[in-house]
Amino acid sequence: MRGQDPWTSPDPLGEALHFLRMSGAFYCRSELSEPWGLGMPRMQNCLWFHVVTSGRCLLDVEGAPPRYLVPGEFALVPHGLGHTLSSDPEAGETAPIVYDLPHDYISDRYAVIRHGGDGSATTLVCGAVRLDHPSAVQLIRSLPPLIVVESAPAPNLSWMHSTLGLVADEARTLRPGGEAVITRLSDILVIQALRYWIEHDPAAQSGWLGALQDPGVGPALAMVHRDPDKPWTVASLAAKVAMSRSAFSARFTSLVGESPMKYLARWRMQSALDELSSGNVSVAEVTRRSGYQSEAAFSRAFKKAIGVSPGSVRKRVETSLLP
Repeated sequence: MRGQDPWTSPDPLGEALHFLRMSGAFYCRSELSEPWGLGMPRMQNCLWFHVVTSGRCLLDVEGAPPRYLVPGEFALVPHGLGHTLSSDPEAGETAPIVYDLPHDYISDRYAVIRHGGDGSATTLVCGAVRLDHPSAVQLIRSLPPLIVVESAPAPNLSWMHSTLGLVADEARTLRPGGEAVITRLSDILVIQALRYWIEHDPAAQSGWLGALQDPGVGPALAMVHRDPDKPWTVASLAAKVAMSRSAFSARFTSLVGESPMKYLARWRMQSALDELSSGNVSVAEVTRRSGYQSEAAFSRAFKKAIGVSPGSVRKRVETSLLP
């Protein structure tokens, strides 16, 4: 069954976070001196993160007020939006795209960038991680343009601040295997930052995230996420959570923003995309698992929901695997 996992949590929100699978698209350590600016390009289905290990930088992303970041803070740009990092607003206006600067590649995904003038120094660790699982795509839609975990000491953030210290130490010394340590610590920091935002921002109590925390709708969403292949109906989901069909349907639609059956259909297509992208199953097998009697009918529904045909997804994966 798609989504089945031996470590599933009784908490639907915790389970959604558990299913986050991050693949690093780009990591870099930037050694910068004033005046300097870096432009971060838009990256679809990616989440940018930034850690200042020394100095400070101005982060400017559309939809959020510009703010300076200092050591001990962790910033997320969840929607993969293009944004700028700079020593000051003027330098940000002329910031070159980070990919256009010279890079010293430590590995195929980790690079060191040196850039700027002759002024005060700042060091950053930046990265873009790709989130492809359906729960990740849904989660990203629920997040604000910018999340910053601040440096102010708090008991529940001590572990995160310790992890930031480890990242800073690895970035300074870059011992053998240091890039692997940084990428894995970064994945942990991303999940920690998401948990922090969910626990502290009132916006996390509404929409899809709020629905996951609802005592009736949350368990129903978890069942759909774990077993999208089952022949769910509104009545069967309502019965599982001990609600009447009408009350369940109304509450689900109110919290999630679409009906249970529309959500189920979209989730099935997202799950099918995830499976096809793995390269481990055929279109015929995904068709069967999705409850369709013919590949033609499945292909029409898939293209309507995803925008491309299942065959093209499969072909793209096969091409990427060629030597």
